This record gives sequence, C-alpha cells and structure tokens, in this order.
Amino acid sequence: MKWVDTNIFIHYFTDGDPLKTAASLALFQRVRDRLEVLMLSEAVVAEIVYVLSSRGHYNLSHADIVARLNPVLRLPGIKLPHKRICLRALDIYASSARLDFEDALGLAHMERVRSRL
Repeated sequence: MKWVDTNIFIHYFTDGDPLKTAASLALFQRVRDRLEVLMLSEAVVAEIVYVLSSRGHYNLSHADIVARLNPVLRLPGIKLPHKRICLRALDIYASSARLDFEDALGLAHMERVRSRL
C-alpha cells in the first residue's frame, strides 16, 4: 500500500507535465487492475478539489471536478477513511455551485451522525 498526495491526482487529471501525467496514469491503471493499493486522507481529497477549482490554476466547475474525482475514488484499490462520507460530500458539492467542498464534507459527516441517532 502506498500513501499518495494531491500532486499524483492533479497530474492524473491535468496535462501540465507529460512525464508526471504518464506516471500517474500508469499508477491508476495498476490500481484499476488491482495490482496496486493507494491510501489517502480527507485532507488530500479537499486539496484536490481546491486546486482543481482554483481560479488561478484550473478553474473547473463543481460538476467537472466530481466527474473526474468520483470514478477514481470509487476504485476498490483506493483506500480512504470515511470513503462513503467523502463520496457523499462530492454529491453535495456537485449540487451547489456556492458550497465549498469542506462545507459539503461537514454536511456529509452531520448526515452520518444524524442517521445513527
């Protein structure tokens, strides 16, 4: 199992550096083929969303970010504590152009707690 950070995802989702993009693509293909397991945290997911939405960098819409990130996070070889909550947060984030991902993540955690009461 390898711990990964934001840059691996950013290189995978964008074409900034061809060598790093190719290496990231190969890594995620190994994950898809169940040859590799990657671990990340909620903070990494939040930073990915922040960078992809940043006006100074990529300026992607909420829907575009979720369309890119959701299928990758759903891979069985992607390990993330509270994975279901992060996926729910992405759904919430996609539904509102004004909501920050961190707020969507907070809402998803509140929903989870409320469902257990």
